[in-house]
Order: sequence, then structure tokens, then C-alpha cells
Amino acid sequence: MAYVVGTLLIVLVLVGVPLQYAAGRPGVVAVVGPIHGVCYLVYLVVGYDVTRRARLGLGYLLAIAASGLLPFLAFFVERWVRARALAGLGAPSAPEGAVPRR
Repeated sequence: MAYVVGTLLIVLVLVGVPLQYAAGRPGVVAVVGPIHGVCYLVYLVVGYDVTRRARLGLGYLLAIAASGLLPFLAFFVERWVRARALAGLGAPSAPEGAVPRR
């Protein structure tokens, strides 16, 4: 979910906003903006659930909230919170680059 929200925010900020103000074409903002907004709300709910279940502090929840508002931050926060959440849930973390079994 973090990657979706982060990617939509980057498209919105780096493509949509310049097109809207520099070229007078608000089409990208009109489409991507509401999609990002809905995905961000779902992301906040999921982030709250993860921090509650893994017993992470308020700082983690604030980092999750900020990552949907600042471009590129979602990719770093997702890795950071995922590692702490897996440790908090007692799940073994996979080595870097390993493909999880299903």
C-alpha cells in the first residue's frame, strides 16, 4: 500500500501539478488526486492497524502519516516500519532479496 500511495503522490506532484499550473491542463490532478486521497485514507487505516498489532509507538504512526504527504518518503518509511513490525510481531525476517514462500 505504501508503494501505491508513494507512486501516486510522485505522479501527482511531479507530473500533475506542473501540468496544471504551467500548461493549464488539470486532467492528471483531477484523476490522480482523488485516487491518491482514497488510497491514502486506506493506507492510514492499515498503518494504524499495523502499529497497533506490532505494538509500535506513536512515532511510527506519524512516520506512516507523513510518508503519504511527502514525495519519496513512503519508500523509506515502508522498509523501516516493515522491519520493526516484523520484529514486533515475532515473525522471522527474510534475508535481503529472498522471495517469500507461499
